[in-house]
Amino acid sequence: MTHLARLLSPVFPLLRWKRKIKVCLPTVGVYSRSFCSTPSEPDPIGIHKRKLFLWFSHLPQEEKQFGGVFSPETMHVDPLILERKATEKGELMSYPLQAHVPKRLAVTVEQLFEPGNSWTEGRGLNVLLYGAVGTGKSTVVRKLVLDWCAGSTLTDFKLLLPFSCEDLSKLSSVASLRDLVSRKYLHLRRHPLLSGEGDHAKDVLFLFNGMEKMQLDFRIGSTELCSDPNEPLTTHVLVVNLLRKYLLPEASILVTTRLSALDRIPPKYVSRYAQICGFNDPDRQRAYFTGRLLQGSSDTEHNQEAQALVELLYLNLQRESQLAAACFLPSYCWLTCATLHFLHFTDSKAPIQTLTGIYTSFLRLNFGGEVLGSGVGSNVLVQEHQNSLMLYVVRTVGKLAFDGVSHKRTSFSEKELEQWIGGETKTDEELRQLAVFWTDVLDFFMAPCIESSKHLLKDFSEADNRRYVFAVPAMQEYLAALYVVLGENKSALEKLSKQVSVAIGQAGEDVSALVAVLSKFVPLRIFAIFKLLKFFPKLYDKISSRNKGSIAKTMAAEMFRTEDSYNEDILDQVEKSLLGVHGPQPQQYSEAQPFELYPIFMGGLLHYRNRVILEQLHCNIQSTTVVQITRALRKYLVRELSKPQPPEELMDLLVLLYEFQNPRLSAEVLASIRSIRLTNVRMTPLKCFVLSSVLSCAPPSYYLQELDLSSCLLTRDMLQMLHPAFKHAHYLNLQFNSLGSESCILLRDLLLDPKSSLKSLQLCDNPLLDAGALTLLEALPGNQSLTHLSLMHTGLGDPGTLQLSEKLHQNVGLQDLNVAYNNIGDNAALALVDACREHPNIHTVHLYLNPLSDVGKQSLYVRGVPQSVGGSGRRVKVLASVTEGSDVSEDWHPILSVIRENASSWDRDRVKQQLKVFLRDLEWGRQQQPSLWKRLHFRRVEKGVRQTLQMLEKDNAFSSK
Repeated sequence: MTHLARLLSPVFPLLRWKRKIKVCLPTVGVYSRSFCSTPSEPDPIGIHKRKLFLWFSHLPQEEKQFGGVFSPETMHVDPLILERKATEKGELMSYPLQAHVPKRLAVTVEQLFEPGNSWTEGRGLNVLLYGAVGTGKSTVVRKLVLDWCAGSTLTDFKLLLPFSCEDLSKLSSVASLRDLVSRKYLHLRRHPLLSGEGDHAKDVLFLFNGMEKMQLDFRIGSTELCSDPNEPLTTHVLVVNLLRKYLLPEASILVTTRLSALDRIPPKYVSRYAQICGFNDPDRQRAYFTGRLLQGSSDTEHNQEAQALVELLYLNLQRESQLAAACFLPSYCWLTCATLHFLHFTDSKAPIQTLTGIYTSFLRLNFGGEVLGSGVGSNVLVQEHQNSLMLYVVRTVGKLAFDGVSHKRTSFSEKELEQWIGGETKTDEELRQLAVFWTDVLDFFMAPCIESSKHLLKDFSEADNRRYVFAVPAMQEYLAALYVVLGENKSALEKLSKQVSVAIGQAGEDVSALVAVLSKFVPLRIFAIFKLLKFFPKLYDKISSRNKGSIAKTMAAEMFRTEDSYNEDILDQVEKSLLGVHGPQPQQYSEAQPFELYPIFMGGLLHYRNRVILEQLHCNIQSTTVVQITRALRKYLVRELSKPQPPEELMDLLVLLYEFQNPRLSAEVLASIRSIRLTNVRMTPLKCFVLSSVLSCAPPSYYLQELDLSSCLLTRDMLQMLHPAFKHAHYLNLQFNSLGSESCILLRDLLLDPKSSLKSLQLCDNPLLDAGALTLLEALPGNQSLTHLSLMHTGLGDPGTLQLSEKLHQNVGLQDLNVAYNNIGDNAALALVDACREHPNIHTVHLYLNPLSDVGKQSLYVRGVPQSVGGSGRRVKVLASVTEGSDVSEDWHPILSVIRENASSWDRDRVKQQLKVFLRDLEWGRQQQPSLWKRLHFRRVEKGVRQTLQMLEKDNAFSSK
């Protein structure tokens, strides 16, 4: 018992005794009188509101990727709702980017229940709210219920009763209306508003969400009449009588349904029709993006980046781009926000998310538990597994997507849609299902091609000008990958072989028993046939394994296509497809584009988490399929990686391994990689996380010979995410990243990490300054692995150089020190050379392009060479110029090569000044040489310096123009 409970235990009996006594209390107010009060009973309506608020405030698992800080009240944006007449209820908004709809035509759900011409005294209103898949019906319903619970809408109704038609359709037992309500809402058991007495029901609003899930029959002969809320009937009969206004006629009803089910309810039972039209203008879309991307973060930098993303999105939407047509559906606004959040705000502390996982979750949000009906009320649905809507999508739209990927096409004519989607339908049932699919689902995936309407292609006839594309380009690649991984691209013979193999495999024991008996009576030749039947499943397994091997080969081939070698990496391509190209637009439309997401989605679909979600959609990927594809994929990837790959292709490979989420496969592929060069790849937090995650799959003994991240726009936060990856590198190149002195704290910790075996650290062209250099010096005593350190062009001055000279002896492993192109004077340079000469292992010091005097350079050369055999110190090669005293430096060519490679990003005036100093040194040294051969050698070096100088002058002139 807790301390508080022990203190309160003597009081509990007294409290229980006092509850039994009526207490007389004076009221406080104008009329001061005494009255006796009894404990009030809990209000069922209050309990109902609290429970509804808790139920409908629950967000799906997919929302956690946004940080778990969202609520329906703050992130909701009302879609456009238009009231329709009964004669125009089947009309669609023909074009998502049509002219702005006047505000007087738009209505709210609350306005639909205001008395009008269709209202009759003593009878409630029946409102039918309909819309296509993804327009936001369920979101509107959820927000409506929450607002009613908060008392901000539909205040004329004292009781709101939401029901899921999918749940009602599965109830087989009979029940009265009051029992049906109490079964779901026990606190409303026998509530007087549902008694049917008087006009109490006028304060009740029934909400039936997803009416297309129920098979309603309004024929009198099929559905009996009922006006008693206490009479047990099937749920279908109860709903029909409510809509007929025969049962609780005073109650109002809100029904949501899809387009194909509009005629399920006869028009005479509908007071008003209203259509949800999604986000028909960029302002609604912008409000949605702002609520999603800017919500819940106190980080100023995060909010600034999110605001910039919203602005870029808004500019892309205003151009009437293909994205604007897709975001007409709020579901695609969600997908856009989820993808951008994944690309820009990936956090190593958040749950692991993948691009394939986002698309898989997106389909579960929209099609989870959906089956494809025929749209006929009297029809009985076939088995759910055979009628899975998502599986139907894969076999039709996925087949179209696969054909497009195979032939490098993104747009399709209406005739091609009819050919690929439903071209093989034969029975009446299949035709009815196809009609429902075309009405409800097809527009969710396919949209009119905006670009082809702007640029009429000459290749197509006038009748074929109308082209259709996938709402977002990545959806085509995802569905094509799902089509292949599920094995839907098999030939008819392969599918027949599978069926025969399964049948024989299931009867394997019976076949074995039969063979054992008949082998004593039948001839040996006939007996061999039975043996062959037993062998067939094994034969099919080999054929199937070969087919899975071809899938793996396709993945590897698509990953490393020669024509796609120098495209942007795949994550940048995804971002560009969302944010658009800001700048000069291409004059001629072309649908040719790389399909580099296709193999990555194929790998991501094999991840266990995605397979579990797909299984909920009745798209089963067998574990044996995963094993066979993985085994073959490793072989093909290793074969491709034996060839040199551009940085962008290596980044795509890392994304594939990350999407796969298979540590064993990642480790086996990494074993064949000795270096990762990602030069000029625009690194983001996501790419850094991908690189670290993949390398963390390797064993601790695995090391890269080189990890090149030069010119990758790295930041301090990215370095922190890359820390696990750095521990697997011997050679780390971080030059040209604008890293400041604060980044050196992380690099110092890396050098002091006992698990790190870093041998070479290149920090050229980062503004570390003296403060950063001093921070790095703190790691010298504790690090024994570093042999090469480059601080070229880091802003190092005399104070930092002198500190380096004093602490250099604390590290005995260093062999090569590069401090070229800094602000080091003669005295500091001499002190550094003296320290290096006393060091046991340093053999080279780079000091060129520093403001050194001629006397200082001569002194450095003299200091680097011991004066006598018995003198103290070692010989140290000092690279201060292209000359060493009166001779040409043997390292003059590497010095000029470094200058040529980096001159475009350096201060050209300073570099030209230093090159002129080199020419002066060469001219003086050439005059000192008596040998003709040596003078010719000087001339050769002078020519190289002059060519470098001319290159800089040409670049300078080009830049000024």
